[in-house]
Amino acid sequence: MAEKIRWNFKKFAGQRSPAEMLIYGFALVILLGATLLTLPMASASGTSGGFINALFTATSAVCVTGLVVVDTGTFWSVFGKVVIILLIQIGGLGFMSLTTMFFVLAGKRITIKDRLLIQSSVNMDSLSGVVKFTKYIFFSSLVIEAVGALLLALVFIPEYGFLRGTAYSFFHSISAFCNAGFDLFGNYSSLTKYVGNFIVNFVIGGLIILGGLGFAVTSDIINIRKFEKMTMHAKLALTVTGVLLIIGFVLFFIFEYNNPNTMGKLSFPEKLLAAAFQSITPRTAGYNTIDIAALTTPSLFLTMLFMFIGASPGSTGGGVKTTTFAIIMMTVVSVLHGRKDVVAFKRSILGPAIRRSISVIVIALGIVIFMIFVLLCTEPEASFETVVFEVLSAFGTVGLTTGLTPHLSTAGKIAISLTMFVGRLGPLTVAYAISRSEKRARENVGNFKLPEGNIMIG
Repeated sequence: MAEKIRWNFKKFAGQRSPAEMLIYGFALVILLGATLLTLPMASASGTSGGFINALFTATSAVCVTGLVVVDTGTFWSVFGKVVIILLIQIGGLGFMSLTTMFFVLAGKRITIKDRLLIQSSVNMDSLSGVVKFTKYIFFSSLVIEAVGALLLALVFIPEYGFLRGTAYSFFHSISAFCNAGFDLFGNYSSLTKYVGNFIVNFVIGGLIILGGLGFAVTSDIINIRKFEKMTMHAKLALTVTGVLLIIGFVLFFIFEYNNPNTMGKLSFPEKLLAAAFQSITPRTAGYNTIDIAALTTPSLFLTMLFMFIGASPGSTGGGVKTTTFAIIMMTVVSVLHGRKDVVAFKRSILGPAIRRSISVIVIALGIVIFMIFVLLCTEPEASFETVVFEVLSAFGTVGLTTGLTPHLSTAGKIAISLTMFVGRLGPLTVAYAISRSEKRARENVGNFKLPEGNIMIG
């Protein structure tokens, strides 16, 4: 029987593309997690919270988003919280990366089909070195999360005691590195009580940045170290991330400096910490140290832009990705200057990368616009600004909310769950599918080229 099931699975997998297998894999993990969270033992009250709430929570955890319809710290039991953090770890590192490590530890052979799935999962350009890179992802993540937990323990153990403080340290370290944004502090408070705590802000912020840079970039930082010798991808990801962090810090500091409901009553050092953290968190992290619902309108708009851009490719974060945004901006600048090529760091960016970037942006905008329309229909009492913020947060797998999430209707919960799922897998799988289609097109066309046609633009 077991052999027959294995054969049927291999037959099914052999007929599916790597992108399809990624979608099926993530969906299976979500359904499994939702089933476990539906159990009465998963809630603190001992009664089931319902399948829809469990499905929403499991989707948010696997898609490392952080939006919650029930308070994580008070609603779920210890069992439920363990399930959630395991789902976050699987979603952050990718189920294929973890599966590969189990295969390696068990001495199983990694087939070409497995390598294609891993390549798609970690967003690599070639099959060369994918297993070695997966090992790096697994072990480096464990080390980073362990170091983060040890540093957080300096704050949480004195406050909550050894056992609870240790559990809080590991939970929030994993959640921060995976850019998930789940917290255990209760009453949907996130990190607001630690707005002036340097250790918590520094450690959580650092974990968010490391998780959002992408494993390929952190590998370059560790192995190459010198910026000039790094890959073009690493240079671009680091540059865009740095620029966005600086711009965000300056603008949030200005916009919220005198806002009595956010930073107005804080001391000057606390304002600096709050502005810095608010610059970090919209790019898929989901934690907040100030009240998001009380932000000024310019700050809300800036947060939405950052949520849409998101983290870097091959990371634990979502969004359209920093490099995609950078390529689009550089293409516009090149057109305005009348340049034929798009250039970055004295190298030309290839046409396929530009076309993939445009495709990802357009598809992302289409998904966001459609989901905004859906949520406006399912949540008629919510304001337009609130709905747009909620959809962008879900699509960018960010997890920030102005307060709408706990009050979503059943239809709204399903819509946001789908948005989180598409946001986690959409840009990655679309880019992968397009790149494979371009490769097939080149192989089929050969040296033939169709006649050119001219279309008026603008």
